[in-house]
Amino acid sequence: MESSGNPESTTFFYYDLQSQLCENETWVFATFATTILYCLVFLLSLVGNSLVLWVLVKYESLESLTNIFVLNLCLSDLVFACLLPVWISPYYWGWVLGDFLCKLLNMIFSISLYSSIFFLTIMTIHRYLSVVRPLSTLRVPSLRCRVLVTTAVWVASILSSILDTIFHKVLPWGCDYAELTWYLTSVYQHNLFFLLSLGIILFCYVEILRTLFRSRSKRRHRTVKLIFAIVMAYFLSWGPYNLTLFLQTLLKTSVIQSCEAIQQLEYALLICRNLAFSHCCFNPVLYVFVGVKFRTHLKHVLQQFWFCRLQAPSQPLVLKSPGGSANEGASFY
Repeated sequence: MESSGNPESTTFFYYDLQSQLCENETWVFATFATTILYCLVFLLSLVGNSLVLWVLVKYESLESLTNIFVLNLCLSDLVFACLLPVWISPYYWGWVLGDFLCKLLNMIFSISLYSSIFFLTIMTIHRYLSVVRPLSTLRVPSLRCRVLVTTAVWVASILSSILDTIFHKVLPWGCDYAELTWYLTSVYQHNLFFLLSLGIILFCYVEILRTLFRSRSKRRHRTVKLIFAIVMAYFLSWGPYNLTLFLQTLLKTSVIQSCEAIQQLEYALLICRNLAFSHCCFNPVLYVFVGVKFRTHLKHVLQQFWFCRLQAPSQPLVLKSPGGSANEGASFY
């Protein structure tokens, strides 16, 4: 994947004469827009995902695989959001964090990116099995099963990020890939994972919708609706960015040489990257608007916080957890 830590990300290791003549008219706009947006997204993601984690841990059962996936998605989004302030700094001071942090931060960036794709894909497969083949998911997964699935996803994410880790280094223009070949390989690898996951998810949802047309379970409809919203938000956020990155590879291999096309691609990359990096604060909003149980839990959390501020220290507040009812099921949808 393209490193977000370099403000000259569209031209940071390959320069031809024509690119130098028509590059970086977007610099001032990119600096201002990115700084404001990343700070806002960082704060929203920190608050939103922390609330989701609190609701999951306090009110919900972590014996549910879906809840485990949501918890890990929140962790992945929080890690991604915490990197955003780091990606702002090179716009003002260049890369001043050294070679080790250049590799480490890009590794963390890639891990959070790949883990999101993998967890969303597995969530969809799990929902496909529970709707289309419900007999296969009747048993509550054991602790060992939950740990193995989660560990496998994180290990796969770490292995997928090796390329970005090894071949990043500090260059005169910032933290970047050492050679063009590794940049191209990284972009193609991420596009491949992205398209594979898209294909799997589309297949699963076609089968899910066919089954739901014959079902009257409102609860099942709600769960599928929320997971579908989460998946769609991810692909609508990252799809344009992946397409733009692919077009960037055409620019860097001189397939695209028009100055006008180069300039338009720089604007497109800036907009699509900012949209994609904003995704880490979208999921909590979706839980609020689509997840019925999550809204109920969140109201209880806010009420508890408000009453705790108003009550006297000697008057303990007792609120029944809304997640304690047995008929609400294991998932917080």
